[in-house]
Amino acid sequence: MTPEIRQLLRTIPISDPRFNLVASLLIHTQNRYPKFPMSTILDELPPAEICEEPKPERKNKGITQPHVKWEKKQREPVNSKFLNVPPNPLYYFEDGLRKVNPYNFTYNTFCKERWRGRSLLDIFADEFRERPLEYYKAAIAAGTVCVTATDKDSTKNKPPQSGLDTIVKNGDMISHTMHRHEPPVTGDPIGIVFEDENIIAISKPAGVPVHPTGRYNYNTVTEILRHDRGDGFNPMPCNRLDRLTSGLMFIAKRREAADTFMHQLKSRTILKQYLARVIGEFPPEDIICDQPILQISPKLGLNRVKANGKHARTLFRRLRYVPEHNYSIVECHPYTGRTHQLRVHLQFLGYPISNDPIYCNRKVFGINLGKGGEGDDEDIITRLNRMGKEEVATAEQYHQDIVKEHLEKKAEKMTGEFCEVCQTPLYSDPGEHELGIFLHAKKYECQDGAWSYETDPPKWALEDMKEGETL
Repeated sequence: MTPEIRQLLRTIPISDPRFNLVASLLIHTQNRYPKFPMSTILDELPPAEICEEPKPERKNKGITQPHVKWEKKQREPVNSKFLNVPPNPLYYFEDGLRKVNPYNFTYNTFCKERWRGRSLLDIFADEFRERPLEYYKAAIAAGTVCVTATDKDSTKNKPPQSGLDTIVKNGDMISHTMHRHEPPVTGDPIGIVFEDENIIAISKPAGVPVHPTGRYNYNTVTEILRHDRGDGFNPMPCNRLDRLTSGLMFIAKRREAADTFMHQLKSRTILKQYLARVIGEFPPEDIICDQPILQISPKLGLNRVKANGKHARTLFRRLRYVPEHNYSIVECHPYTGRTHQLRVHLQFLGYPISNDPIYCNRKVFGINLGKGGEGDDEDIITRLNRMGKEEVATAEQYHQDIVKEHLEKKAEKMTGEFCEVCQTPLYSDPGEHELGIFLHAKKYECQDGAWSYETDPPKWALEDMKEGETL
């Protein structure tokens, strides 16, 4: 790094638009050259300050300058990954789990439509319930939770506001700086099914989100691949799987490859095959469910069969039935790609996925588990909102024993344990039953036969098999 750039970093305030340019160049350099001494540069940066450059004195006051109309644009905040240094080492493994050391992180998000006109405290208390109300009160008072209002008539942001009664408006940016504790995920590696110069077909472990979301940042498929491959690798997911779902995913290495694959998905020229383990004796004959699906709660991610929903179509075929434990292994062929399509259709048919924490939860859907669309939407939303969608389903008796044992262990671990830095109550490690559900993306193939990729079936699909029995 030249002395000129070092001096520039020391003198430019963060409010100066040039800072974004230099920061972007440095981020690009770090991604391209991972051994670049980025931490040294960060240590040399001055404290963030917000100030305005003095206006230059106008010369030739008697001369009329031509009027130039400037287009005013809102300035985006600097990438928070540049201002928040990741932990070192980034990952460590313990008890079969991949873990991330806690680190400081700033969330920046613009006001969502449903937040308009609400107070800062009300938004955090209602939408971000992983922390107690007292934490958010203290954070707002300390300024680590704040709102930056954007003046539409200026390219500069106004000073941040932080008050319990601060009202959030359209265009405002909400920031939350915190000591971040990411939940651990399975320590199982991301399997490679196929790879060439354009695309990677991977086997995603259950419980690992595809991309940063919610409490997950580095413990995600894209960030794990970025870390493992280095050299500026930029993974581009072509298809999405729920966090709790395992199986086949496609990661493009180039934008052109991603566009080609996603075009095939949209044109429905790719045939998909999933495996699911469901409650009860699924009928031996093939069943097609073409019930439309509607998202009835965006905040909770809850979907149900509704007449005014989007068209959805799935073929189900029973592979085996295990009468000793009253469950079936079912092959699923979705012809459309609606959110939670397989989980919702199986619930509607009366055979929900055995350990689905949402759609196989009697505390939410009642004794019949929502079969045939049974249940009032508002009542279901209220119950799900109250208990949290991550509560473990206890539909199978053998599963209840595992859940009970884990919850007892969890209660012991929670007693008196707090983070020494931020005083946040520490969660115990998730049990195996919390890391995924019995749903696996097994096979994808092109309709014209040009390519076909397949993963091995998961362990839960092979349990209780008799001698000579196959899927």
